[in-house]
Amino acid sequence: MTRPSRVVIDRQALKHNLKRVRHYAPNSKIMAIIKADAYGHGLVRVAQTLDDADAFGVAFMEEAIQLREAGITSAIVLLEGPHKAVDLNTISELQLDIVVHNQHQLDILDKADLVEPLQVWLKLDTGMHRLGFPPALFNDVYQRLNAMKNVKQPMRLMTHLATANEAQHPLTAQQLDCFESLCSEFDLEKTISNSAAVIGHPDTRVDWVRPGLMLYGVSPMAEGTAADHDLKPAMTLESELISIQYLNKDEPVGYGATWRCPEDMPVGIVATGYGDGFPRHAESGTPILVNGVRCALVGRASMDMLTVDLRNQPDARIGDRVVLWGDSLPIEEIAKHANTIPYELLCGVHKRLEFIERG
Repeated sequence: MTRPSRVVIDRQALKHNLKRVRHYAPNSKIMAIIKADAYGHGLVRVAQTLDDADAFGVAFMEEAIQLREAGITSAIVLLEGPHKAVDLNTISELQLDIVVHNQHQLDILDKADLVEPLQVWLKLDTGMHRLGFPPALFNDVYQRLNAMKNVKQPMRLMTHLATANEAQHPLTAQQLDCFESLCSEFDLEKTISNSAAVIGHPDTRVDWVRPGLMLYGVSPMAEGTAADHDLKPAMTLESELISIQYLNKDEPVGYGATWRCPEDMPVGIVATGYGDGFPRHAESGTPILVNGVRCALVGRASMDMLTVDLRNQPDARIGDRVVLWGDSLPIEEIAKHANTIPYELLCGVHKRLEFIERG
């Protein structure tokens, strides 16, 4: 590609981060969450890199099909389960696990004519109030699934935590108490932990853990960065300077003239914009690295370009490397300046960019 913007994926960082999960949860199996194109890192690429994970979690069947067509033979869990009855035969053929979380899924699973039973993860809603059966229905649902010919025994149990990234939030303890009170008497494999719980809540590291964000070298906690947990960023969004303007004091920069030069100064133009996934709503002052030196975004990012204050790099030249996040520039920091979360930035990286693998 002639355009200098690119995404660099560090496969060794992915492997390192999986080892960090095993450090935190040495007695748990790992379901690596790779939905949403592995948080923008490439679904198949990440599955092939993390081939020693015990299972992969995806959102829906098309993602699972893509993995099977790429030769991935590991266990794959459909986190949203089947949506329609017609899905079940394909799910069976592909040997996928399913999460069952509502009455509709119970009904279609009960009526299906399958060659082999499916591995089922029964999901309980302990307080997230998104997917899952309410506690009052748990025993009835469990008994019904236990009697179904289409359900491989033993089934597995799961729940999802709403506030694990906030260390002192009382809802986490309430959810754990609810899950344990319902499930402790059942000798079944269980899973509770997302990335934040893997790091911050040791009592959730049961038979399985389900890391997502931490695999990609990003902190799942409300405060801090990946470095606090010895995680290594797996994605670097980088580009180059394609022009330099030498502007006078009070001259405006960018659409809307929202920022003006406080003095005579150089301003660099970078070949990256919101069309590539850099957030348009990032504020002036958002850090950007030019030749490894911290500079700052000025004005609004446009579709294909953004502008950077070069007063910290007065000798910068066209073609010099620019890092928007990743290598030496935490994405958590960029997300805060854009009033968003790292997940959104990672998933929003556009496929028009060149992707380069390292390691």
